Amino acid sequence: VLFRSELQLRDHTEGKLQPNQERLAEKVLAQAAERLDVPEQAEMSLTFVLNPEIRELNRDYRGIDRATDVISFAIEDDDDLANLPAEIRAELPVELGDLVISIDKVAEQALFLNHSADRELGYLLVHGFLHLNGYDHEEPADEEKMFTLQEEILDGLGLSR
Repeated sequence: VLFRSELQLRDHTEGKLQPNQERLAEKVLAQAAERLDVPEQAEMSLTFVLNPEIRELNRDYRGIDRATDVISFAIEDDDDLANLPAEIRAELPVELGDLVISIDKVAEQALFLNHSADRELGYLLVHGFLHLNGYDHEEPADEEKMFTLQEEILDGLGLSR
């Protein structure tokens, strides 16, 4: 099963993104969406970039002037929808947000961590997807919950450490 929701995939990698990585991304996101029971009418985008582009995004949006591996831009704001009638809200797509992943960092970190590029890409996809769905790792209890769920999803896909 591919991603059951609307996924806009963009490739800004100048030919570095491989077709198998696109298929893996759809498969990983489908598994994560199913695990979190994300509504079928959910929408999100996934953009693969190179280090210079993600560095620029990291600098502009997070104030950190270096390349990073994944950035999540969550969109859905329930406050904006709260005043709409329930029957209208039920028909609207759920806007999860945007994930941006550096394909350069996937390769670099896989090599550094001595595991496959598939494992690294899967990890970054699940990690970013969980952020889009309200998970964070600021507090130890939240980190434990998020990272346990992350590993369960990856293990289910055969992307164990």
